Amino acid sequence: MKKISIIGSGFSGLSSAAFLAKEGFDVTILEKNESVGGRARLFKEKGYSFDMGPSWYWMPEIFEKFFNEFDVKISDLYDLKQLDPGFKIIFKDKEINLPSSWKETCNLFEKHEKNGAKKLDKFMQDAQVKYSIGLEFLYNSPGLSFGELFNTKIIKNLNKLQLLTSYRNHIKKYFSNPYLINILEFPVLFLGTSAKHTPALYSLMAYSGIKQGTFYPIGGFNKVIKSMEKVCLDLGVTILTNTEVKKINVKKSKAVSVSTNKNEILSDFIVASADYAHVEKKLLEKKHRNYSKEYWQSKSFSPSSLLFYLGINKKLNNLDHHTLFFDEEIEKHSNEIYETPKWPSKPLFYTCCPSKTDPNVAPKGKENLFILIPIAAGLKDSDLIREKYFKIIMKRLEGYCNVDIKKHIEYKKSYCINDFIEDYNAFKGNAYGLANTLMQTANLKPKIINKKVKNIYYTGQLTVPGPGVPPSIISGQLVAEQIIKKNK
Repeated sequence: MKKISIIGSGFSGLSSAAFLAKEGFDVTILEKNESVGGRARLFKEKGYSFDMGPSWYWMPEIFEKFFNEFDVKISDLYDLKQLDPGFKIIFKDKEINLPSSWKETCNLFEKHEKNGAKKLDKFMQDAQVKYSIGLEFLYNSPGLSFGELFNTKIIKNLNKLQLLTSYRNHIKKYFSNPYLINILEFPVLFLGTSAKHTPALYSLMAYSGIKQGTFYPIGGFNKVIKSMEKVCLDLGVTILTNTEVKKINVKKSKAVSVSTNKNEILSDFIVASADYAHVEKKLLEKKHRNYSKEYWQSKSFSPSSLLFYLGINKKLNNLDHHTLFFDEEIEKHSNEIYETPKWPSKPLFYTCCPSKTDPNVAPKGKENLFILIPIAAGLKDSDLIREKYFKIIMKRLEGYCNVDIKKHIEYKKSYCINDFIEDYNAFKGNAYGLANTLMQTANLKPKIINKKVKNIYYTGQLTVPGPGVPPSIISGQLVAEQIIKKNK
């Protein structure tokens, strides 16, 4: 039985492990932290349960498809609830709720722009085509050959994918109202790059978040990780936590083992689900790397984040499960992430208050609050800077909720660039991977195979299909399929 070592237990690592174990491989996951999940870990303090990372459950069919591959239904694993409203956006002079009902969403757009409902319907019809083609492409394109781009369906619909049109220009063909434009732009602002540099193809994200809706697994996002872990364990996967890989050992252009902080593990195949740049720079000798240090420095990264996890000993008015504070100049903050990287002068921020939906994540009568400020990767990080931004955010948040939140905080933890580096070996402390620019799309992303060592593979947010939870799940499957094919 061929032995496979998987470095990292995030979504892509667990996905690869499940598919490989299903095919009869002897799979071991090596996780440096004390619990599985990577960025989607969970921690508990003072009766609060905090999801450390992902909080937006979009593209629900990708989760469903994964579990169905192992004859498991999501309903058997966790209770998935559609949020209503899906999210709320706070502007300087108004707030807008995005309802779960498509009819109500159309009415909302109609209220803000003449023929807004008709325009939105047309926009989403186009986005649905992109979504359908995009999903098919993601599942069938490991990014190893440009021939993948020329299948019949893609060639036939190439003009509809609009790879050379910016997402912002695409939106403005339909809408002129700034509020509606910001609503449609927000998914790429927080999760990828500025809308003016993102291909119009990514309207597929707006389709999922607005047309399909926003969901939440009761118990928290880590419920998905625990469910994937259960699938792996049921298939016989070995999971070793507190086990950090220090080196990949290569002989005659073939990886033979990994050295950890505890022992050496013999391996026939190695799947690197850890940070790609870290694996290349720290775990492999220079002659065995796909890419140079200069290559990684030249890449455009999605934002990092300054995060705060707060336990509040009273209920907060006005906040919804997801609330986006766009009450400062959006373009300015976007430029300070992507164009001239610096700490934002007047930051936008996002709050997730899952206790509005889920009684399991906070003690009765209290609130679980997660705050995220998107920032450029690679910035200087310190406790002093974190506290400066905490005060800026709390002043705005307290004004909006009309309560002195600070005096009701009974638990507080910050998390930023230094922590992403320490916990995940994240290049420049990035939170989401590579930005979704045209030159970093599909086959132009870092390869899933090591071109110099024939049995090392890479998966996760720095390779195909890209950043985000659903693409990471698919990424793990793509790598597993390559190994299975090679072993036949």
